[in-house]
Amino acid sequence: MSTDLTVNGRAARVTAEPTTPLLDVLRNELDLKGARYGCGLEQCGACMVLVDGEPVFSCAREVGTVAGHAVTTVEALDGHPLRQAFLDEQAGQCGYCLTGILMSAKALLDRAPRPGRDEIVAALDKHLCRCGTQYRIIRAVERAAARLADGAGR
Repeated sequence: MSTDLTVNGRAARVTAEPTTPLLDVLRNELDLKGARYGCGLEQCGACMVLVDGEPVFSCAREVGTVAGHAVTTVEALDGHPLRQAFLDEQAGQCGYCLTGILMSAKALLDRAPRPGRDEIVAALDKHLCRCGTQYRIIRAVERAAARLADGAGR
């Protein structure tokens, strides 16, 4: 059995059963290691990817449910102002949660190019980060929004 996907703008045919978690397919069949396994219960956000531009937990999402939809992983953010902003703000320590946070931040900036602090906090609320860098993460999203508004590209 195979499933046809579009991942990071490219067509991909995977052989996993349709009930296989999307995270497993991304990591094991497509060699996209950015999304991470955290809790497996859709509670931590380490596995977050975008499906049709909306953040979804990939740890429990069955790959068959995303056939015909656009899946975006953190690997697609090369050159995006979010990545540089997170580096500039030193927004991560261990970095385990950051790939999921980056995906939720991208979805936010795509729908609200100049979000306020409350919007950023709400968009990132579903993510668990134990490093204590939440203020730097918020500043990084604000910095990326400003760079995008100045025409720094998407």
